Amino acid sequence: MKNNTYIQAKLIAWDRIRVGIFSDVPWSKLDASLLIGDAKEPLPLTLIKNSTLGPYAVVEYQLPKPIRLGEHYRLFTPGFGILPIDVSDAPFFPGFDEAFTYEGNDLGAVYSKKATTFKVWAPLASVVYLKIRLPKHSMFTLFEMKREEKGVYALGLEGDYDGCEYRYVVCNSEAMSETSDPYAKASGPNGKSSYVLDFSSFNDIKTHEEALPRFESLTDVIVYEAHVRDLTISSHTDILHKGKFLGMIEKGRKSDRGLPAGFDYLTSLGFTHLQLLPIYDYQTVDELHPDGKYNWGYDPAQYFVPEGSYASNVLDPRSRVAECKKMISAFHEAGIRIVMDVVFNHVYEARRSVFDAIVPNYYFRKNADGRRANTSGCGNDLASERPMVRKLILDACAWWQDFYHVDGFRFDLMGIIDVKTVQQIEKRAKAKDPSFVVYGEGWNMGGQVKEPLAHSGNHALLPGFGFFNDTYREAAKGFWAGNFDCLRDYEFSIVSSSLPFHRGPLFLDARQTVNYIECHDNATYFDVLSARRKDLDEGKKCELVLANSAAILLSFGIPFLHMGQEIAASKFNEENTYNLGDHYNKFSYPLLAERKEMVEILSHFIEFRKKMRFLHVYDPKVIDESVFISDHDGCIHLSVLNPTLIAPYQYLEMFFNPTDHEIRFTLKVPQRVLLCTRPAAKGEKGDVIVPARSTLVTGR
Repeated sequence: MKNNTYIQAKLIAWDRIRVGIFSDVPWSKLDASLLIGDAKEPLPLTLIKNSTLGPYAVVEYQLPKPIRLGEHYRLFTPGFGILPIDVSDAPFFPGFDEAFTYEGNDLGAVYSKKATTFKVWAPLASVVYLKIRLPKHSMFTLFEMKREEKGVYALGLEGDYDGCEYRYVVCNSEAMSETSDPYAKASGPNGKSSYVLDFSSFNDIKTHEEALPRFESLTDVIVYEAHVRDLTISSHTDILHKGKFLGMIEKGRKSDRGLPAGFDYLTSLGFTHLQLLPIYDYQTVDELHPDGKYNWGYDPAQYFVPEGSYASNVLDPRSRVAECKKMISAFHEAGIRIVMDVVFNHVYEARRSVFDAIVPNYYFRKNADGRRANTSGCGNDLASERPMVRKLILDACAWWQDFYHVDGFRFDLMGIIDVKTVQQIEKRAKAKDPSFVVYGEGWNMGGQVKEPLAHSGNHALLPGFGFFNDTYREAAKGFWAGNFDCLRDYEFSIVSSSLPFHRGPLFLDARQTVNYIECHDNATYFDVLSARRKDLDEGKKCELVLANSAAILLSFGIPFLHMGQEIAASKFNEENTYNLGDHYNKFSYPLLAERKEMVEILSHFIEFRKKMRFLHVYDPKVIDESVFISDHDGCIHLSVLNPTLIAPYQYLEMFFNPTDHEIRFTLKVPQRVLLCTRPAAKGEKGDVIVPARSTLVTGR
């Protein structure tokens, strides 16, 4: 028999149900009643609207009292029988957040040797089951969980459940779905199951925080950005754990040219903070076959769990936890802090995410037309302003700081996250560690959100945050490529982008500007020069990359260097190589052998910056009073006027020459060359000769 009618029932307010009908048979009045749970008698409903247009009909019913979530709700009609009622719009009803915001700190699996408690926030659900399997057992056991306050389902199991695999089975709108735990802190391969672990068993991995220098300001920080796989995968080293957390910390490793590799190479550079591209669990690399598909990791899956493709044994849920913690510990012991790149603006795919499986429609922003917001370009902006989304983000950040002891967060597309959320992250993190750093991409990408967002236009609301400075990036790229229309913007950028110098300030002070010319999703500067300066040979392009990189370290603000920038690496003219594989992304040890002198020179600039107090100054007034900047024949000259900031020197001058000819300057007082990216000739009678395509520092 042909089915000529389609019908759906949906809760559209706490006390109202809408039924949508499509039928090609004549329409007549539809009487309906409400079935609640196991009640035998239905609850009569009041018809308040009956609209028809051709084959379409919309019918609305008034409930005698507001619905209370947590029950099975079905619509009964004599003509059509029993229909499930879709309650997935309830998160948008007035009062939902007030009724269901849970403030407890015990979501997920909370373990002790005597018992483990499981809690999951699922306010729309009519029933939730825990599906759990003991180690070395083939069968799962199903337990019904108890609904508690604020839409939390809970279950306590007595006994030692260390190492147990578990999942949740959730019934929303009479449809069952099986999923992992959004608060899971341990996982099996590819996030299919969550695991209970005794996290106290990892306490023997020392944090080595005593070895970390304290930082008073973001301007004390020097960031080096890298990716776990990219740093360790090369076949030109004897690193054993290639592409793994453990590969990052193998000591004594060498390249096939005999140069330090991996950990020894990184610790030789002198930077203060290693920023790692996402190390939490992400979606698009098969953890069982990590060489099959490449990705940087900007596709979040599990916010509390380390990425399994970086573990030596992904089948053991302890492996990724222990090895991630060991990696951070080893860098701490070497005096290097770890910044974690976090992506709280979207997930990989909302439709298949744990969030939509457990609480449909809650975690993602929607446009006025009802479609998911796509400011991120990934089809699903996280609604960070909603209390339980904000809680999830705050709890994840707290876990990474408290358990793994990361030392900072770099926020991907921070301008999509609301201000209040990142303020609370900063407040909590710095209360625990005053040296903790927070910075991110502050692009103003818009978005239909009433609360202020954490973009650079709202920098005054976020005085403790750094923002990637695209004005600096574009001015530096242009200036060093020979475009002197960029000169004024570059001078403005060098002196912190927070002075009214040639243009209005962008920031409150130098602590808010992250100065850079390339990062993971930009073209490398070598490739920029290859496109813009086809007249240059390889050697001259390397000179400009080095000079521009050194200038970052002499600029007021937060210097940021991208892996491979120190050797003028290329990505073969590709920009966003997030999924293009090792060929485009891995660190080139053969290139390091060819250009090791570049690394040595840049390391001298890093050490100079760390020692020179004036480069850590952030107050715009002090900067304005302490430096004089001018330009001559395309070369920028910066003099430091405040001798108290440059001890043990009395005079200090910096020169930035992007031109293809050397430039002579006559100084008021003879000085010696302290640093230069190219061999510098000695001038006469106090003159200094700045080589072509170089950054030079003189002092006395």
